[in-house]
Amino acid sequence: MTGRLVIVGASLAGLRAAQAARRAGHSGPLTLVGGEEHLPYDRPPLSKDYLVAGDDGPEDPTYRTEDQLRDELELDLRLGTWATGLDAARKVVELDEGALEYDALVIATGAAPRTLPGASELAGVHTLRTLDDAVAIRAALDAGARTVVVGAGFIGSEVASSARKRGLPVTVLEALPVPLVRAVGEEMGRACAELHRAHGTELRCGVKVTGLVGSSSSGGTVTGVALDDGSVLPADLVVVGTGVTPCTGWLAGSGLRLHERDGGIICDQTLATGLPGVYAAGDVAHFPHPLFDGLLMRLEHWTNASEQGMLAARNALDPAEAKPSASVPYFWSDWYDSRIQFVGIPAADEIRVVSEELGEDKFLALYRRGDRLTGCISIDRPAQIMKYRRMIMKSATWPEALEFAGVT
Repeated sequence: MTGRLVIVGASLAGLRAAQAARRAGHSGPLTLVGGEEHLPYDRPPLSKDYLVAGDDGPEDPTYRTEDQLRDELELDLRLGTWATGLDAARKVVELDEGALEYDALVIATGAAPRTLPGASELAGVHTLRTLDDAVAIRAALDAGARTVVVGAGFIGSEVASSARKRGLPVTVLEALPVPLVRAVGEEMGRACAELHRAHGTELRCGVKVTGLVGSSSSGGTVTGVALDDGSVLPADLVVVGTGVTPCTGWLAGSGLRLHERDGGIICDQTLATGLPGVYAAGDVAHFPHPLFDGLLMRLEHWTNASEQGMLAARNALDPAEAKPSASVPYFWSDWYDSRIQFVGIPAADEIRVVSEELGEDKFLALYRRGDRLTGCISIDRPAQIMKYRRMIMKSATWPEALEFAGVT
């Protein structure tokens, strides 16, 4: 295709789409639209190394300089520009200033974090999704903030880890009795909880946040978090990590099929949306995964965004040779001095912990659906986790996985 390829979303998936298009030989116009003013940057470090104290300050998370993007990719870069609508019949993306015609379109607008009622009215309350969020949270940690994290998911837990590495007091609040139970299962959720407690983080599960407390005398700054038992936890910094919602509000009336639960874009295995020339990638896309019996899933992982961005661009440019999105899901999370890694999917008929004891510093668990291995989680076993990823790709049976793990 020599026509115009437009990519909406200038994060990892969007950047990878642009790079893949040029590598695939696309010589036509290539436009990358991003709502943030920043150049495309790496998000995972924002909740990890970026928040850790250091005399030299955090490293620049941007992937490429503006000159590299414009010169090497011959990219029409539209930063600080928001997409406001899609007219599929005319093949036009409407922008807050003007419009763009396209011959092929990749939607990679990602997801936005959920927050708490009243959060926008108080200074010191943040989510962590953007570079600006990370800058604000780091500044609060530099000032020695008493930190409360709402939500014991991976992002919130990484923020807690960064605060503890500085020696700061931090409390993590979780509504469920066991953290991450929906993502990794009850046993592994308890093991993750022990990581917090072993490093001096106060983890309070089964509690509900009823509101935020602020002081008008401090200019509308958060001073605490109110709980359903009537208590208030003092806080100078509140980080909300309660999940995200796909950024698809701008697509209302476009004709795209959106998921009834979260509003993500429903695609086929090749990431095609059903509208001519329109594909989606990354956090915004639901797709049926061929390795897991066509189970419809939406993945919020760095690896998935990178791989799907490249695939969506290649498929958009050559739909006759479109390939399915079939990579085994993978993500990692750094807590304190440990790395948690997961491959596959957490939905399981059985979760088998294969370590001798759950309390080991290094352990691993396997996930089964039917008679197949479909997932694996580990703490500090980087060499082993990738072996299980290859086994999942090859549709290894459950007995094969147990034999490989040395379980009789």
